[in-house]
Amino acid sequence: MPNLSWLTREEDIRSASQAGYRLLEEVPDHGAGDPNSENMLIQGDNLEALKALLPYYAGKVKCIYADPPFNTGQAFPDYDDNIEHTLWLSMMYPSLELQRDLLAEDGTLFIHIDDNELGYLIAIADEIMGRKNRISVVTFKQGAPTGHKAINPGMVSTTAASHGERSEGW
Repeated sequence: MPNLSWLTREEDIRSASQAGYRLLEEVPDHGAGDPNSENMLIQGDNLEALKALLPYYAGKVKCIYADPPFNTGQAFPDYDDNIEHTLWLSMMYPSLELQRDLLAEDGTLFIHIDDNELGYLIAIADEIMGRKNRISVVTFKQGAPTGHKAINPGMVSTTAASHGERSEGW
């Protein structure tokens, strides 16, 4: 299977393994619901957060819903949504590797993306997760944002790519 290539590919592939482990620190003021629940909301750098989960949840997560930057050029306070494709790939590749390591054998990864980066996403997800494990690419319509974020008052098509650790059960 051919692999997608970009300027910093080799460095980016190593970055997931080079990310240091960090401890998760509970912030009670940010908690909601049952404090004894195993559910967590983690705030912080994506790679550091994923790496912090590995010692506890490697191979155990049933479902991951990833919502990376669509790279549309819109301004968002939490991340730069107008980066060059090489930078987008350098961010996504190690993140997908760590998400793969967290998935259970019967787990599924859903990635919410639009057509700006869909081709690149499918290429690297197939490489990391295995092409045979791609379950589907689904396009659905959702209402457009309103107010100051509205660009198009019509419907917006959004795509979710899904990969399973073992797709033969689907």
